[in-house]
Amino acid sequence: MEKKSTKKKESKKELKINFNIVGKVVCLLAWVAFVSIAMQYIVGYPMLWILGKATFATPLWTTIYSAVTYILTAVVVIIVPVYIKKSWKISREELGLSELPTFTDIGLSVLGFVATIIISGVILNILQGFHLVDSSQAQNVGFDNLINPFDRIVAFFALVVFAPIAEEIIFRGWLYHKLNKVTKNCLTLSIALVSILFGALHFQWNVGITVGIMSVVMCVEREFTGTIYAGILIHMIKNGVAFWMLYVLI
Repeated sequence: MEKKSTKKKESKKELKINFNIVGKVVCLLAWVAFVSIAMQYIVGYPMLWILGKATFATPLWTTIYSAVTYILTAVVVIIVPVYIKKSWKISREELGLSELPTFTDIGLSVLGFVATIIISGVILNILQGFHLVDSSQAQNVGFDNLINPFDRIVAFFALVVFAPIAEEIIFRGWLYHKLNKVTKNCLTLSIALVSILFGALHFQWNVGITVGIMSVVMCVEREFTGTIYAGILIHMIKNGVAFWMLYVLI
């Protein structure tokens, strides 16, 4: 009887621990998703109200909106939990920003970009064959009218500089580290969750699949190098190529 009672207690304890882990994982994912979406409205609507629709839609103000949104999202996602839970203080190393970028990071970024294009291309072609996704659908990046060189320059900084740095710090830096810690270094689960959320937040099937695959590659490279620098560079290359095709070649 005592053995049965002990087994039941151990089973209940294990179940409680599992539910505790699931709850923490859900809270982490929900927190990043909520802040990422909410900040767009918190920054966007006041700017729209103050500037007016015509001015707000210009490349310069769209860039300012994007930069402020990315910066505030990163700050809120990372800093607010520190005040809620004192033990959640985070270092540069935990964010993947220790040391400086290396030639290894540069080489891995090129390989990672090529791997992303090949793998996502194969998957998108298969899904398109079943009419599940339209791989030719263009991504809406918020810049509809880039008329002159200045417009292109400010848009370039928003899409190719600000976005990759901020998103990598949030997703492959803070979120990936926290998920690893909560799931006791279950890397496969952490990589899958970060990548699914990152893809879903792009709200477009073909883009979501591509960036989801890219996220998997960048998480693996973070594990290999211990930093997110290769991921930032992959992200910059990907956005840079997209920028070139959307706004320079046309």
